[in-house]
Amino acid sequence: MAYLDRNEKPLPVRMRPASLDEYVGQEHILGPGKLLRKAIKADQIGSLILYGPPGSGKTTLAYVISQVTRAYYIQVSATDTGVAELKKIISEAKDRLKFQNQKTILFIDEIQRLNKGQQDVLLPAMENGDICLIAATTENPYFEVNAALLSRSRIFQLKPLTREHLAKIIEQAGKSRLGLADYPHQIAPEALEHLLETSNGDARVALNALELAVMTTAPNEEGIRVIDLAIMEDAVQTQRVNYDKSGDAHYDVVSAFIKSMRGSDPDAALYWFARMLYAQEDPRFIVRRLIVHASEDVGMADPTAMLVAHAAANALEWVGLPEARIPIAQAIIHIATAPKSNSVVKAVDTALAVAESTAHEPVPAHLRDASYRGAKGLGHGVDYKYPHAYPHHYVKQQYVPDNIVGKKFYQPTDQGKEKEVKERLDFFETLD
Repeated sequence: MAYLDRNEKPLPVRMRPASLDEYVGQEHILGPGKLLRKAIKADQIGSLILYGPPGSGKTTLAYVISQVTRAYYIQVSATDTGVAELKKIISEAKDRLKFQNQKTILFIDEIQRLNKGQQDVLLPAMENGDICLIAATTENPYFEVNAALLSRSRIFQLKPLTREHLAKIIEQAGKSRLGLADYPHQIAPEALEHLLETSNGDARVALNALELAVMTTAPNEEGIRVIDLAIMEDAVQTQRVNYDKSGDAHYDVVSAFIKSMRGSDPDAALYWFARMLYAQEDPRFIVRRLIVHASEDVGMADPTAMLVAHAAANALEWVGLPEARIPIAQAIIHIATAPKSNSVVKAVDTALAVAESTAHEPVPAHLRDASYRGAKGLGHGVDYKYPHAYPHHYVKQQYVPDNIVGKKFYQPTDQGKEKEVKERLDFFETLD
């Protein structure tokens, strides 16, 4: 069988696991009882497309699958593999299956870069089971991969590795003879923290930086290579940012970001956004704040701000960083420059306070559900006035319990679009 030679390979390759138990991360698709894990163990793997950010374990997972299933493993890149080579691989895979009864896993990195000719060669081989294609891409396959390939493959999305995942991988590398066990070393806590922060969920980045730091540090008198923060910063070529995601700096920057949007200063808001990106803040946290403040600080003065904020969140999920920085920035500018109103916050908080003390009040009979048998006999829905049957599609009637009549929760301002809402509600008050 053809497997990668690990000797003298970079640390990320040497530490590549050979079993599912050694694989770190992606529990959402590889955890106990998950479909993909069961399929791998049962050797019932079909063609797969693994979609996820760099260093999340796509190549490693393909290798693990080949080891667990005992299939013949071939790894190529779409950027340097031609039609002739693909035909040769497929021909040999057919013979291997026919004469040795052994499956062939063809792993193609950057699958989105395959041209039409290459895809046309692969499709029949996938259809006939001559090869099992496992492809990897950092791009959204639904946008970047041919529909014919998609229809013949299962798509699994890999997530960035967490800090806990990276810490475990780093620990394994330090203890393994395939890793750095022959080079006794000690990583200072702040150096490890910096490595975890700057790796951005990428195991390859973390292991490469770790190896460089260890191999370029001389042992002390006890034979230990001590990796301090300065050495680690040099290894990763990134200075540590004063931005502890659970500390004061984090909350101060976030506060400045929010207050800049509320204060209608798009330049300041963009600056604090850039600071958060530089410090590798979770971008989902950022767009969650956008969604909240599109209602809290803009609200009915410009209802489209909420749509723009949600569009930015959707863009982040579909295209990811760095491209998603652009639609997120657009949403920040929109919210910062929009007319401001906090009437929504006041309205819902006032309503919650009143509801807390009046939750026992019955629903007025004419507002109750009259759709079930016998409801009208109980008076449900009787005397309800259908607004669309009246001029202006409006009619005065009581919509709250008796004790709530006359209470005002929503007080529209005269800002932006909300001025039109205010005028409409004022007009309704003049009708009989």
